[in-house]
Amino acid sequence: MVVFYQGYVRIFDTTLRDGEQAPGIDLTVEQKQEVARRLALLGVDVIEAGFPASSRAEFIATKRINEELGESVEVTALSRCNRKDIDVTLDTGVSSIHLFLATSDIHLKHKLKMTREEVLTKIGECVSYTRSHGVRVEFSPEDSTRSELPFLKRAIETAVSAGAERINIPDTVGVMDPFRMYELVTNIRQVTGDRVVSVHCHNDFGMATANSIAGIRAGARQVHVTVNGIGERAGNTSLEEVVMATRKLLGMDTGVDTTRLYDTSRFVSQVTRVPVPFFKPVVGENAFGHEAGIHVHGVLENPYTYEPMTPEEVGNLRHIAFGKHSGLHGLRALFEEHGIRVTDSELKTILEEVKDKAEKGERVTPESVLAMASTIRK
Repeated sequence: MVVFYQGYVRIFDTTLRDGEQAPGIDLTVEQKQEVARRLALLGVDVIEAGFPASSRAEFIATKRINEELGESVEVTALSRCNRKDIDVTLDTGVSSIHLFLATSDIHLKHKLKMTREEVLTKIGECVSYTRSHGVRVEFSPEDSTRSELPFLKRAIETAVSAGAERINIPDTVGVMDPFRMYELVTNIRQVTGDRVVSVHCHNDFGMATANSIAGIRAGARQVHVTVNGIGERAGNTSLEEVVMATRKLLGMDTGVDTTRLYDTSRFVSQVTRVPVPFFKPVVGENAFGHEAGIHVHGVLENPYTYEPMTPEEVGNLRHIAFGKHSGLHGLRALFEEHGIRVTDSELKTILEEVKDKAEKGERVTPESVLAMASTIRK
């Protein structure tokens, strides 16, 4: 049953920043521009174009993407909480900046070498400084989900008081479960006022999409995602999964043109050279694959018998596979599709041959099944 929630969920795409941070993914400026064009056509609300202070190429790519697309979609860029990074990011011309500073004790002690009070001071100074240049600020207390809640709230209150318009909650190492994410977002919303709360989930325990949906249920109105879920370690929240789960399970809209999901997925896979898993939800090759006779029969009569969405909704295709679980309905549909008439007796003979070959470990393809029809009719 679809549960209807009020509101619109913003899609903040970080394929070109967090997605590209995955080892082995290094896009050229031109490739980043083309991916950004695809994301704009897809209809995401925000494109995080890169981390300008990290390299000259990142700066150039962010600047070019903003110059080309900034009038039609919000283009943002990541920056650490220091004025040098902020100044470099401002020079790209983006209309918003995504500032981050860690708030967990493990980061404060081992990475930042800062006290909690120093962190609060830095947050207030940097958010205020960025806002003074007329750009919007989204603030992320990095490693939120391993931060002590009272201090996390103080950090967020500091950012809000300094002018941050959106607060993002990063599950930096993917340690949350949906129940705890719901509780955390509920708590955070107590100190954010009318600011948009966002969630940024990593997939270390396979929970990224579930945690993002839990965040939405708790009132988050923006989700950070990447195409195909690419990113560091086990990846980020998958754009395709969040968009369709938000629509189908929550009855909410994202503004994304879902018919472009499959093509966008394949393009990003091509330029990053990271294959889309066969069993990947929504855009995987088997997302709408069926072999079992009972399933094939049901899907041919009404797709919703065994599919929670149609392939046409996401630009994918339905695949009827053939093997030892096949039935007569799938075979008949294949022959009808190719204008081949077979008798019931011939169909049963072909089905027996399909099962026999599959049980011997042979791969049965639609082409080989069509060839069987030619053979038995000679």
